[in-house]
Amino acid sequence: MTNVALLVRLEAKKGKEMEVEKFLRDGLSIVENEPATTTWYALRFGPSTFGIFDTFPDNKGREAHLSGEVAKALKQRSSELFSQPPVIEKIDVLEAKQPEMTHH
Repeated sequence: MTNVALLVRLEAKKGKEMEVEKFLRDGLSIVENEPATTTWYALRFGPSTFGIFDTFPDNKGREAHLSGEVAKALKQRSSELFSQPPVIEKIDVLEAKQPEMTHH
């Protein structure tokens, strides 16, 4: 079950839009190794506005993600890629429709 989420808004510096897009696409391979990250989406809201939306079963999973590799990379490259610091919102998930877990 998904109970908590994060919404991160990112504003790319002028001319860095393609780099931000690549940075976000590369993030998928990192979060695939995070068992407590239920879902992870890289988003584009507009020409220079990007985001990440991810969900977790509990606050422990969310905190683990916030201290994980994607968060570290975001901090390291923040001044290079973004015109302002990332805006990170902690969200409670009331309900969610998710694919059934299939057992092999």
